[in-house]
Amino acid sequence: MLRNKTRLLLVIIFLLALIIGATIMTHNMLTRPYPGHNDFLSRWEGARSFWIDGLNPYGEQASLNIQMKIFGRPVQDGEDPGYFAYPFYTAVLIWPLVYMDYAWASALWMVLLAACLIVSLFLLFDLFRWKPSPLVTALLTLFALFFYFSARGLLLGQPGLLVCFLEILAIWAIFRSHDRLAGVALAISTLKPQMGFLIVPFFLLWSLSYRRWQFLVAFVLTMIVLLLTSFLLQPSWLSDWLAQLGLYPAYTALGSPVWIITDYYLGLGNWAEYLLSGALALYMLWAWYVSLYNNPGHVLWAITITLTITHLIAPRTATPHYVIFLLPLIFYFAYWSHVRQRWFSWWILASVCLLTVIPWVHFLLTVDGEFEHPTLYLPLPFLTLILLVLSRRLWWSFDPESRRPA
Repeated sequence: MLRNKTRLLLVIIFLLALIIGATIMTHNMLTRPYPGHNDFLSRWEGARSFWIDGLNPYGEQASLNIQMKIFGRPVQDGEDPGYFAYPFYTAVLIWPLVYMDYAWASALWMVLLAACLIVSLFLLFDLFRWKPSPLVTALLTLFALFFYFSARGLLLGQPGLLVCFLEILAIWAIFRSHDRLAGVALAISTLKPQMGFLIVPFFLLWSLSYRRWQFLVAFVLTMIVLLLTSFLLQPSWLSDWLAQLGLYPAYTALGSPVWIITDYYLGLGNWAEYLLSGALALYMLWAWYVSLYNNPGHVLWAITITLTITHLIAPRTATPHYVIFLLPLIFYFAYWSHVRQRWFSWWILASVCLLTVIPWVHFLLTVDGEFEHPTLYLPLPFLTLILLVLSRRLWWSFDPESRRPA
């Protein structure tokens, strides 16, 4: 027992030293000479304005503070005003960071997001009962960090990477019978509602259907704590947040990937977007029905379908949110590691190289000033959906609660 405690203590000390060292290096090489991380900056400055200056993070003065940090002046027409625009409990979650200099805070935030990516990868390894070789593990770890959608999220300080980690943690915890952990993780993941507006209802229906009361209680209690704390600290936060959300269309040009196809490119108008989004939603509801009422072995597939359709029809999305597609990707890698054992290392090397290079080349060839081209939003979610539909029986044959690998 003493030996195990000593070993655990040494691991904790090592991890803390690693985080401190990585934060110092990130600060000295990146965040101090090249300040930015604007997605994080808006949240950090909004939270700082509340905790230190006593301002409403959704108010005009806090918004001006954010703009002065980003532009050095008030925002001009056509520019992103950088509103706080997140649920108030985001300010509670990042509270310790507001007392640090921004360069140090953004460095630590970047390191924590990188840690979230790496931990997500290992949770997926365990979920699919896959033990890749050290070489493949190292290769996939580098891929998780330098995959275009991951790297962009790290450079922007995008909280969506944290949400992806929390969703993967919740999925892993559910299939490992850590229901209370799953409920807490899913509740905190609501700090970006557009990433969970479909998966949260699914998990709630799942918990009722299979009587997973610990998950349900943990989720509800965590949400009560988050919301109650928010209303006690900033009573008007909900109406203020919704008002800022209402301003989104004025400074964000792109909608969902479905909208990009039906409206941006084809010019068919809202009816086509609603029709295609409705068709995708119906397919998702069928997946829910199959998994919740016919066959519990289909739950993981239904979860993955739900997350994929979320990022196809959400009114607003961002490419760093696509980190969640590590979930199906690792499933297919785990499967191929068993059916193509002889050439698997070469196959995965080629796959990872292509998956890394193609999005970066796509971005570099199409980038318009500071903005991604709309086509960058399309290939990954649509191809993932097609693959999930075609390979659904493969997913159905895998039981994540057994000890059999994918």
